[in-house]
Amino acid sequence: MSDKPAELKLWGGRFTGATDPLMNLYNASLPYDQKMYAADLEGTKVYTQGLQKLGLITEHELSEIHRGLEQIGKEWASGEFVEKDGDEDIHTANERRLGEIIGRGISGKVHTGRSRNDQVATDMRIFVRDELTKILNFLKELILTIIKRADTEMDVLMPGYTHLQRAQPIRWSHWLSMYATYFTEDYKRLEQIIERLNVSPLGAGALAGHPYGIDREFLAENLGFNGVIGNSLAAVSDRDFVVETMFWSSLFMNHVSRFSEDLIIYSTAEFGFIKLADAYSTGSSLMPQKKNPDSLELLRGKSGRVFGSLAGFLMSIKSIPSTYNKDMQEDKEPLFDCLTTVEHSVLISTGVISTLSINKEAMEGALTMDMLATDLADYLVRKGVPFRETHHISGECVKTAEDEKLSGIDQLTLEQFKKIDSRFEDDVKDTFSFEVSVERRTATGGTARSAVKKQLESLKSQITK
Repeated sequence: MSDKPAELKLWGGRFTGATDPLMNLYNASLPYDQKMYAADLEGTKVYTQGLQKLGLITEHELSEIHRGLEQIGKEWASGEFVEKDGDEDIHTANERRLGEIIGRGISGKVHTGRSRNDQVATDMRIFVRDELTKILNFLKELILTIIKRADTEMDVLMPGYTHLQRAQPIRWSHWLSMYATYFTEDYKRLEQIIERLNVSPLGAGALAGHPYGIDREFLAENLGFNGVIGNSLAAVSDRDFVVETMFWSSLFMNHVSRFSEDLIIYSTAEFGFIKLADAYSTGSSLMPQKKNPDSLELLRGKSGRVFGSLAGFLMSIKSIPSTYNKDMQEDKEPLFDCLTTVEHSVLISTGVISTLSINKEAMEGALTMDMLATDLADYLVRKGVPFRETHHISGECVKTAEDEKLSGIDQLTLEQFKKIDSRFEDDVKDTFSFEVSVERRTATGGTARSAVKKQLESLKSQITK
């Protein structure tokens, strides 16, 4: 890469010697920050309006600048933008091209009072705000897809697990509602992050503020921000919104990973609860019978990629002094990769859950009578026996059924029940129904049909309010 004459660089007047070509490459960020071309052009468009309000550029010059910016935007969108040596980032590339279109006499005024420090910070906030808003809408669709499926398949029962051991019967819809709950909390957190990051650093200059008294509130309003960052030092150096975005992404991907792990287990031949659509599965290069849940394994694996992006960036910024330092350029690659990974993960998750098929018979066939041992204890509680005592009695019933090599505690005779505890009566047999078991749990958050419907309605209202 050849070095451009120093006077053409934004920072070139102080330097007369050529830069090491490797340093040019090491310093350049255009290969990845060109993603922000639209944000950069919009920021410049509004900033020059602010300059025109101050009388620092004329209406004609503003018109020419906006004409040039429109053309640059079309070139980026169509893939016709030609990058040149010296285009170290999206900001220098756009300004260089603007000079070619409208002449350097006018384009040279664009940067008046502005630093790349506040320019970069502004572009990033615009870009991240827009990307997170897009992800928010995709996440809403994922949640609504889960809710719709849960409502449709309300009748299906399955084992609920603790320690990956069969615990108590639940509804398949209850399991779906669990992840809809996690994702709804993610949705609400993301709304808050978008609100917090949506403040403007533009007009803060390099660090000390704007020398011409530009109207920062005007700039913020016209760029869709809710306000301005009140301290110019903080405005150019703050990257907490990047960290928060990656924190949120890490937590969301943790939920996606757990969601994926459950479905991977449920899709195995040993469980056979679900079957993934072909669109989200692959085969084996050697074993023709295999159908691998690669979509879910990739979702699970990519969570580590996102966690790594967060950890790496935190190490990059943990001890840099105020205000702007070049270390902060390391924010973009992990952030952009994180946003792309999360967006794709939301879309893939939506595709998986909307297209998989369930095996109702396998799910309900996995229910075993020992899972109703707690219901047996509850039976005696309703007759006035303290729970700690009924827990022990129910355990004796389980052990007796095992010793007698019975298929389940429901196979014990009334006489056997009474031998264990005389308070058992004929109606003990009514305990051994999986449907009755789930329907007894009517309290908020429970497995009864009414409780699950209430959960789904609440979740839907939270994201469609």
